[in-house]
Amino acid sequence: MRYRMLGDTAVSAIGLGAMPLSIEGRPDEARALATVHAALDAGVTLLDTADSYHPPAGEPGENERLVARALSSYGGDRDAVLVATKGGRGRSADGGWTVDGRPEHLRRAAEASARRLGLPAIGLYQLHKPDPAVPYAESLGAVRELLDAGTIRLAGVSNVDRGQILLAREILGERLVSVQNRYSPAVRDGEPELRLCAELGLAYLPWSPLGGISRSSLDGTSAQEADPRFGAFHRVARSRGVSAQRVALAWLLARPGTVVPIPGASRPETARDSAGAAELALTAEELAELGE
Repeated sequence: MRYRMLGDTAVSAIGLGAMPLSIEGRPDEARALATVHAALDAGVTLLDTADSYHPPAGEPGENERLVARALSSYGGDRDAVLVATKGGRGRSADGGWTVDGRPEHLRRAAEASARRLGLPAIGLYQLHKPDPAVPYAESLGAVRELLDAGTIRLAGVSNVDRGQILLAREILGERLVSVQNRYSPAVRDGEPELRLCAELGLAYLPWSPLGGISRSSLDGTSAQEADPRFGAFHRVARSRGVSAQRVALAWLLARPGTVVPIPGASRPETARDSAGAAELALTAEELAELGE
């Protein structure tokens, strides 16, 4: 496993997005715990969760509690694991997603997340999404208060544009260490924000990093190979004898700055395959083919 820096903390170059383990279509608990353990065994030290990762009828924090159970039942080294969680979103009864960036809500949410995770301080707390009903500076001010109080150790922002990143840097200073936006082989409109993060020295944690790429071109011919967004990833995967998923993650690791993909997984074998991307160094020719 290779490592990258989030502020002053080294984390694995590939994280694990725990969201699929607690939302609709989730696996049973035994497989969910085995998936987290497989990622940890493969060297993953960044676990990404949120208080809103639960089914519509579930309780806030369901995924955080699962992550806490996975860590407490893990027999290996847990000291280097950084748990990143997020606050500011929720689920509606019809399965939709809500947003709440009020400072009082964020303070309560962070304190509840810390209790569920069983942590004296949350390693990385990320403001999940700007709330159009609340001035962004006010939401960021609540995050700054959480930092000052020691409830959280490092801060990040998610689903933001360049202006919001710059405002977050102004308010949070060097304690802002990450941006978590959507970015993948299929969705590349986050390039301006990615490059700004590289300029500012912020880690970029792309969510949904696979962008629909099927797990492996080795499983058989995929219709995606005819899609110009994916075909090159499958061709490189076949030539390397690895999955297209692993190639996609390796491509992300080759992007400018400090990129730490957080692919989701709901099976141990998928978590292990994703972790293997940290050791896959793509050539200049392969990167050109993939559309560097």
